[in-house]
Amino acid sequence: MTDSLPDDVADVLDLVLNPDEPLHVALRRQVPQLRVQSRCKCGCGTTYFELDTDQVEPAATGLGTVVAADIQLLTEAGECPGEVLVFAQGGYLSWLEVCSWSDDIEVNLAAARRWLQPPS
Repeated sequence: MTDSLPDDVADVLDLVLNPDEPLHVALRRQVPQLRVQSRCKCGCGTTYFELDTDQVEPAATGLGTVVAADIQLLTEAGECPGEVLVFAQGGYLSWLEVCSWSDDIEVNLAAARRWLQPPS
């Protein structure tokens, strides 16, 4: 059974998919139709999606699996402990991956969400 898209996932997708890039605009149109298929059990926040492809148009990413968006994470101290990747398969959003490069800084979806927020 799938779940509706949680706020943390929706927020990170909103922060990573640039509204000024045509490919990202096409992918952003898919977000309201996304559902959570599963989440990584380790706590990193990686989320796999289910999408009714009859309800949305594919983005021009090609037929295979591609990294449709990626952004490095910068902490308040200016360190770069990881990144967020958004994958598409055949033009459809497929999963959001939270990657950690640090043994010292915990990198998860909540931290990514905080670090991706524009400065206030």
